[in-house]
Amino acid sequence: QRGSTQCCFFFSAQEGPGGLWDSVKKAAFVIGSGILFLAAFGNSLTWHLQRFWGASGDFWQNLWTKLYVAFEGHDAALFFLGTMLVPSLAFWLSNALLLWVDVTGKPSFITRYRIQLDKNNPVDPAKLHQALKCVLFNYVIISGSMVVGVYYLMSWRGNPCGPELPTFHWALMELAVFSISEEILFYYSHRLFHHPGLYKHYHKQHHEWTAPIGVVSIYAHPLEHILSNMLPVVFGPILLGSHLSTTCLWYCVALVSTTISHCGYHLPFLPSPEFHDFHHLRFNQCFGVFGILDRLHGTDTKFRQTKQYERHVLLTSFTPLNESIPDTPKKGQ
Repeated sequence: QRGSTQCCFFFSAQEGPGGLWDSVKKAAFVIGSGILFLAAFGNSLTWHLQRFWGASGDFWQNLWTKLYVAFEGHDAALFFLGTMLVPSLAFWLSNALLLWVDVTGKPSFITRYRIQLDKNNPVDPAKLHQALKCVLFNYVIISGSMVVGVYYLMSWRGNPCGPELPTFHWALMELAVFSISEEILFYYSHRLFHHPGLYKHYHKQHHEWTAPIGVVSIYAHPLEHILSNMLPVVFGPILLGSHLSTTCLWYCVALVSTTISHCGYHLPFLPSPEFHDFHHLRFNQCFGVFGILDRLHGTDTKFRQTKQYERHVLLTSFTPLNESIPDTPKKGQ
């Protein structure tokens, strides 16, 4: 186990080649180009997507209306159904499939995509059992309690279980805000927990897994789970006073996304987990979700010099990237 000396200091002067200002200019160029692209093609793109949404809009609205009427007068129960039960199914079903592979080491057509080939092959049962106890506690007790608080906050803001579903454009805007707020809150809270004074008491538990698996995405000290796992996800819906439908969708996306980031397999046609896997391997790089703030603060400079960075792409073939982009042979080999 690496000690806390390998963790970076919070807001250290690790800005990478060109410094922070150079990174800001590059980010401004990328973001500006993206805005111009959206301005040119956004209306056309969203128009086509809106047509698809509209074609099925009556179906979803009718389905929601039936659910709304069935739970009339029981908004709290409907809210917990959407924010706990549905996301739980998304999280535990995806992790059940991954756990089968982690425990049995089969089927081989999945294990060949393992990022750290010499780790968790198969996973240590005792270590897994310990992690699962913590994960269940965090999920049921900590997350469940926070969702109760979220319900009262969102009810104070408005009616999260209103009879009308949000429009397509509004739901799309909300998801964008959720993603941005998660990136900001997760990056800085996560990096704060890497401060030596906090790391050894709280975050070191999560880093016991230098080669993570999906379910350890919420294997963490309860305080870290509240501030760094839950808060970045629940903040956006509270801020916007979102409808249950978009809140439920966002929770599912966030849980499946963090599962993929920790799963340890770079599977075809799924988002690359190389970025966060490298964080577990090296500790002091890649603190964020999308990597935007890591680029601005220079906390991905070492990552960008590695083979893992070259493999940090969407795999669109069935050839594992550790075969198509092999590690550089060590001297003498």
